[in-house]
Formats: sequence, C-alpha cells, structure tokens
Amino acid sequence: MTRNAEVARVLQEIGLLLEIEGKDRFKHLAYYRGVRSITSLGEDVESVAKRGALMDIPGIGKSLADVIKTYLETGEVRILNELRTRVPVNVLELDSIPGVGPKTIKLVYEKLGVTDIESLEKAANQGKLSSLPGLGEKTQKQIIEGIQIVRAGLERTLLSDAISVAEQIEKKLRKLKVVKQLTIAGSTRRRRETIGDIDFLLDATDPKTVMEEFVKFEGVATVIAQGPTKSSIRLESGLQVDLRVLPSESFGAGLQYFTGSVDHNVKLRSIAQKMGLRLNEYGLFKNEKKIAGDDEEGVYKALGLQWIPPELREDKGEIEAAQKKKIPTLVSMSDIRGDLHSHTDQSDGKNTIEEMLNTAQALEYEYYCVSDHTQSLTIANGMDESRLLKRIDEIDELNASGRWKMKILKGAEVDILADGGLDIEDDVLSQLDIVTGSIHSRMKDTKEIMTERVCTALENKYVHILGHPTGRLIGKRSEFEINLESVFETAQKHNVIMELNAHPQRLDLNAGNLRAATKIGLKIAINTDAHRISELDYMRFGVYQARRGWLTPDDVINTYPLKKLMRIIKK
Repeated sequence: MTRNAEVARVLQEIGLLLEIEGKDRFKHLAYYRGVRSITSLGEDVESVAKRGALMDIPGIGKSLADVIKTYLETGEVRILNELRTRVPVNVLELDSIPGVGPKTIKLVYEKLGVTDIESLEKAANQGKLSSLPGLGEKTQKQIIEGIQIVRAGLERTLLSDAISVAEQIEKKLRKLKVVKQLTIAGSTRRRRETIGDIDFLLDATDPKTVMEEFVKFEGVATVIAQGPTKSSIRLESGLQVDLRVLPSESFGAGLQYFTGSVDHNVKLRSIAQKMGLRLNEYGLFKNEKKIAGDDEEGVYKALGLQWIPPELREDKGEIEAAQKKKIPTLVSMSDIRGDLHSHTDQSDGKNTIEEMLNTAQALEYEYYCVSDHTQSLTIANGMDESRLLKRIDEIDELNASGRWKMKILKGAEVDILADGGLDIEDDVLSQLDIVTGSIHSRMKDTKEIMTERVCTALENKYVHILGHPTGRLIGKRSEFEINLESVFETAQKHNVIMELNAHPQRLDLNAGNLRAATKIGLKIAINTDAHRISELDYMRFGVYQARRGWLTPDDVINTYPLKKLMRIIKK
C-alpha cells in the first residue's frame, strides 16, 4: 500500500499549524504545495524516497524532502512535534469542517480556546462564534451544519479510497499459492459512495497460512481478531478490513449473503421461506439438502430470479424486476467512448492540453472534450471571451494536426450567474461543441432562487449539459437547496443533458436522482471533471454510480458514436 495519503496528511498538518502560529507569513505555503504534489503523485512516495528522488517531485524542495524522508524512516518529524506543543490544536479535524479554514481556526483558538471539534461545537451552540470579528450568525450556522456533515461521515471512507486499499490487499493475497477463490464483498462490491469497512471472502487450501500473512501486511495498525475462519485488521488509516473463509461448495451463497444489503437479503430469505426453502451464507437448502450455493447465479436462479448485479442489491425494486426477468443491461466501462468535461492548465488544471489528450487517447476514446472554466471563476483562472476564442482556434489546429485519432471537442464549463445568465456571450458559446453550465457561487441561495436560477440557465439554447447538478461534496458539503423535479422538467423541455460527475467526492447525481432523471427520459453524461491526467481514471467511479442508478448504455450519451452524440447535443 502506498504511503502518499499518510505523508500528505503530515505535510498538511505542519502547514496548518505554521499558518495558525503565524510566525512566517509564507512558509506554510510550501507545505501546501507539497501536499498537492504528493496527492497527485503517480507512484508510491516511499519508492521515490528510496531512490533519492524526492526533490525531483515538482513542489518538493530540500526542506520538505528532508521532512518526508525523516517521517518515512522514523514515523515522526521534529518540526511537527514542536508545533503541536506550541499550538495544541487538532487542526486536521477542524480543517475538515466545511466553512472552517486556518484563519477561523486561529481566531477561535486565540479568542475562545477551541482546540477540537467538540470545543468548537460547544462554542457554536452557545452562540459564541457570532460575536467574533468576521464571523456572525450566518457563519456560525454554517459551521454547525458543517460539524454535522463531518460527524455523519466520521466512520466512512470514500469508495475511491476504499477500492484503492482493497485492490492492493487483493493483489497481495492472490500471490499466495494456496488461494483458490478471493473476492471483495459488502458495500465495496455494491459500490456505495462511502464504505464503513472492507470485506473479503476467501476459499483456500490452507486458510491458516493466508490469515497469518494477512495480519502481517504493511500498514496494519491493529489486529482486531485472528482465527481460522475470520480475521480483522485496522489499518493505519483507520479503515477496518475483514477476511472470511468459506468452503468451495458455499462460496456463491456466501458471496450473495455478504454482498447484499440487509433489506435485500431479508427479502430473499422471505422468498425462500415461501418456497419451503432455507437460505443462509452456506447455501439454499430444502430440509437438509443443499440445492444451490456453489455460485451466486445458482442461488438466484433457484429462487426464480434473474441474477442481480451487486450495485442494485439495495431492495429498491431490483428483486421485483428480477422476478419478471426485467433487470436491465447496465452500462459498463467498455461502453464509454469519451469524456465530455475536463480541464487543463489554462484554467485550474495541472496538465497541458497535449498531456490530457495523450492520456485520453491511451484510453482509446473516440472523442474528448476540453472544457476549462470561464471568467467568473477568477480563483480558477477562468477564461474570458478572448481567451476562449483562442482556445477554439487552438483545438481546430490540434484536430487538423492528425496527432490524435480521436475527435477533440471544443467546450467550456460556463458559470451560471446569480440571475441565471451565463458569464460568456452567446456569440462565443455558439462556436463551442459542448457547453456545460455549472453553479460555483451563491450556493446558500434559497430553494426557490436556486431553482429559478438553474432553470433560467437551461433555457439558453447554447447550454448542452448541467454540470454537477446539486453541488455536493461527499462529507464536505451538502447538496444545495434545489427543486430537481422542476430542473428535470426544464431540462427535458430544452433538451439539456444531466451530468453524472464522476469525481469520487461528488458522484453527482446520486443513484436516486439518476433514476428519477432517466424515468422521464433525460439523458446522462458521465464526466470525470478531470483537473490532471490521473483523474481521467475517475470515469470508472462514474460508471459505478451509473450502475447503482440503473443506467443502461442508451441512457448515457458518451456511449454513443460521435455522429449520434453530436446529433443529440445539437438537438
């Protein structure tokens, strides 16, 4: 397992503590740059350190390289220990709260003695924050809401992080020759947006050897339990991983049992009982005779059901559909032909357009849309009309060069303003292939104002896609107040496509909203919103979410060949 996230947390904590201490106005910025560099690093930072190449990483100078090297070798850093003594504040915990940054942390620490989430919550509930300079009632309310968001997600891990860990553990386990069958189960296999823990199911000729190796893996902080049929570990990240042993003849039944949600499994057992059968993790039984259990398909078939993809096993109508043999063919990664929303270094992306195109071509895309931010988003170096026109000419030249087999589409992520207008003139928008309209400001508007604002934008004939429609950041920011039913109706009337933003912290729209959108005939675009080449891999998380929303290839416009895509867009 890589130690990148671990190292990034250390650098982030040092940066925050330095900024709060305030002795050096700019020193903390170097640590923040280091966090961004390590987070986006495409390999294990420990491997880079071992070959003495830390300073080859952009943004990592000698000072940060020494800190990283020391931490990797000893597990601690003197500067961090000293800062924690001088500034006894749990900065990482407080910084995770939406609406709370270093300046607020410094203020509440110095004025109110706040050092952690509990003391901040107490001060907020007592109304003490509103009296501080620069805060007020509104900010105090936002902080209370932010604390609730953090508390709701304290024991959850983003799907992307959980899968990364699970795949690394799976790779190590599969190297053991005694392993016959191994699979990820639970909510990770169902591709839930966040994961409580990771479940593995194992069939092996020598389970004891596997268990012994499992509890000794690098990154294990605590061995919770170790036994012949189940072992549990807690990783240094805090994530729990369970490994269960099942006999070959029960592996399918166990996989079904440890994958489905509680409600899904209860309903299956009820069906079995009505048929005079008994279903558990060891098989489907008629009296004492096992009639199914070797594989999942056999279990569902014996119950008179079509096989149900793991992503649907939430008791949301999938069992009834399976009884009628009407489970749809869900969209898969192999169906995806392109990405319609991505950024370059011309706004707030990290890579050049050529680097993004090279990576997209390696993914064998048929088309790829470059859609940088526009001028209202000044923090993201958004493009005005002049720069956007130059980008249009640049893409025409790149297409003409023949360097890329795929079609490069001209796009922009255009800001939806407070009145529902767009921040780029229509005569420029008309020259783009794909316009994605998005909300990036005034997210605390009332439901009525936000709904009218978005619907007004969708009425613009040059808007093709509504980007990240609810604005949520999982564990960081709630959805903004908006009447999606009205938005969907307006989108349908004006032929606007809904985006499923594949960024693991967005996954916006959620599964329920996806079903509601496609139920009235809306089309969906699964887009990565990539800001660097590594984020083009986010497409798979969008596909996972699409499957949870029952989407078929026909529901997703970037499964279409280019000509069909452009016909749909231009409608």
